[in-house]
Formats: sequence, structure tokens, C-alpha cells
Amino acid sequence: MAAGEPVDLSVADLHPALGDPALTSMNFLNEVSERYPAAVSLAAGRPYEEFFDLAAVHRHLDTFHRHLVDDLGHRPEQARRLLLQYGRTKGIVHHLIARNLAVDEGITVDPEDVVVTVGCQEAMFLVLRALRAGPTDVLLAVAPTYVGLTGAARLVDLPVWPVASGSAGVDLADLAAQVRRARAAGLRPRACYLMPDFANPSGVSIDAAHRQRLLDLAGQEDLLLLEDNPYGLFHSDDGPRPPTLKALDTGRRVVYLGSFAKTVLPGARVGYVVADQRVAGPDGRVGPFADQLAMIKSMVTVNTSPIAQAVIGGRLLEHGCSLVAANTRERSAYTRNLRHLVAGLTRRFPAQPDRPAVRWTVPAGGFFVVVTVPFPVDDALLDRSGRDYGVLWTPMAHFYDDSVPVHALRLSVSAVTPEQIDVGLDRLAALITDELTRRAG
Repeated sequence: MAAGEPVDLSVADLHPALGDPALTSMNFLNEVSERYPAAVSLAAGRPYEEFFDLAAVHRHLDTFHRHLVDDLGHRPEQARRLLLQYGRTKGIVHHLIARNLAVDEGITVDPEDVVVTVGCQEAMFLVLRALRAGPTDVLLAVAPTYVGLTGAARLVDLPVWPVASGSAGVDLADLAAQVRRARAAGLRPRACYLMPDFANPSGVSIDAAHRQRLLDLAGQEDLLLLEDNPYGLFHSDDGPRPPTLKALDTGRRVVYLGSFAKTVLPGARVGYVVADQRVAGPDGRVGPFADQLAMIKSMVTVNTSPIAQAVIGGRLLEHGCSLVAANTRERSAYTRNLRHLVAGLTRRFPAQPDRPAVRWTVPAGGFFVVVTVPFPVDDALLDRSGRDYGVLWTPMAHFYDDSVPVHALRLSVSAVTPEQIDVGLDRLAALITDELTRRAG
């Protein structure tokens, strides 16, 4: 918009969250990518596009259609209506999601406790909207925190209190202290949001022992845990994966957030929430928390696209409802890239006694590595990196809910080749070296 052009509304007259940095982060990062399309992007946490197959989308749709007719006994006109008409708010692939969770995660769940959503982002929004009952409610979240969660909380006027992550992925002592501090201030902590497996952005995981202690603490403090698990299948070793919090959950403390964006197809925009907590209604009837979320969803998106759900359902059916089996090549590619990136950082930033240290995390899987540098990392530096050096990454400041300078950046290995990683790291090394020289001078 040109300066001086007449306006009809002011941001000051709209919801206060619209001026919040949490809501502008994603747009800014997307704009930087569009501004420098020739730059190597180590920023986006998108799945590897070379595995996308348009023909497979049609095949998955046909597979699910046959499932409706042959396995579930729908007449042809019923199957057609189910796929092409407005649909059930809770979704039409909930039974397959329940089967997938049993096969891959050892989670036993009633399909009626599942709500299929428009991506995991809607699942977060529905849960936060339901939990925010009044002005004293607050949400705890392990910091650094996925910016989509922070933004969703802003939109429902739910303050987010950070919890330290520590080396174990969550500092249980700090979590307990934050819960008690909130209550002492007259506030009601409703839940704690966390990614136990290869968290975005930190890449850190919570070990099995801490998972059980976390569940025990949640029970003692009467706290829900919002478990977000988009990266859990992409571990980089052949040993057993630690159980999800939900698989260990015997007290219905965990609301489980799932997504098919990384494991099937991001363009389908299909996620889900498992909400088996029992809720007493005003008439005394008891039903799953999922029913309450479905009521909110009916006023937000009505239902998740049945055609998109069918594509996901078909992919699940073709692999015996196992996404582990469906993602063997993806896991191999991400593991290769992660190891290549870490080895490349080691070669380019050897320890030198006369030079400030550059450090990085070495996660056991997932998409992300965090690089710590001896200077603040902000959006201006990212813009200069894209313009002058031809490499993009994500400032870690976007994942903290304050204005304190952050000396770290996030690299993603998911959407690039090893060759692109090498080029990107060469350019990043040049940027860091030049920045250190400039600041030293």
C-alpha cells in the first residue's frame, strides 16, 4: 500500500494479537524465501519434495473409496456422498488413525476420541480455545517453543509461560516451579505444551525415564500435557524409539496432537487430536473431550476436506496403517542429511583457541540443528545472509517469547540434498567468519 493511501481500518482497532511478533514470524520467513529464491534454504521445515507423486494421490483416493465399499459396506452412492459432500465434523478416517496409533505407537484409543483437523495447527487452536475459559487461565510451554503454538495462544487470549528445557528436553523442577508460581499469583495453569521427540526448533528429545517422571508430575499437579509429535518417526538409529507420552498415559493426562504433513503429504492439510479426557456436560452426561473440540470445529472449519482425508486414508491402508513402513525412504534421506550437516559443521568450524566458539546440537533424529554463535542473530542478519551470501536459515529468536537477543540460528535438513547442504554451509561459514571479523574490528 502506498503511503498516504486512504485506509478503512486500523490494526489498533482489531484483535491485539494481530500486532504480535508471534503472528508475523511465519509471514516474514516466507517473505524472505520469496525475496531470495536463488538462495539455498536451510530454513524451511518442509518434507523432501522429490518424493511427491501426483499419481499416488489419485491412487490413494481410489484405495480409500474401495475401502468404503468393500470393507465398510457402503453403497456406491453413499461412498460418493461421503467423499464429495459436507462431512462428519470429527472426520471420516478416525478409525484408520486409531489403527495407525496402535500399530506404530502402541496407543490404544477409541476412534470416537479422535477429531480429524485441518492440519495440526487447527488441532492446537481447538484445544487452546476449549481450555481458555477465563482471564486467569495460562498455558505452559517448553522453551524454545514452536511459533505456531504461541500464535494460536495469542488468538485465544491465553498467555504462554515458558518452561526451561534443560539437557533432558524439559526441566521438571522448573515446570513444577512455574505451576506453583502461577497458582500463587491466582492463575490457573491449564496445560503444558511440548514436543518430546526432536522438538521444533531445538531438535531435543526427552528420554524415556524423564517421560515417566513428567507424567507423574502432571498427575501430582493436576495438569494436562499437550504432546505434539510431527517428527517422532524420523529417528536416526535402528534402536527402539522411546514410547510417546500418550502410550505411557494411564491417567488421561495427555492430549495427543498429530499431523500427516511430514509423514504423508503437507498439501493435504490433515492433522488430528486424540482427546480422550472425560467431560461432564450440563445435563450430567459424560463424553470425551473430543466431542467438545468437535463443537468448536463445527464453527471454525465445519469439517476437514473428505477428499484430503481420503488421500491420507488410502496411504495408510496401502501400508497396513503403518507410517513407519510408509516412510522408510524418507527416514533414510533425513538421517543421511542430518549426519551430513553435522559432519559439515565439524569440518567448517573446528575448535580454535584464538577464535570464539561456534557450537551446534547433534540431535538423534528429526529435521533441525541449532547453531550457537558469538553474536546476536536477528532478522536483519537473515536478510543480509539471503541477499549477500545466498543462504537462508531461521533466527532462534522467533521461538522465544521475549525481546532478549538470542545468539543462535536453526538449520533444517529436510528439504535439501547433501550437495545443497554443502553449498549452504560454505555460505553460512563465510557469513559467520565475516561477522566475527567485522565485530572484532
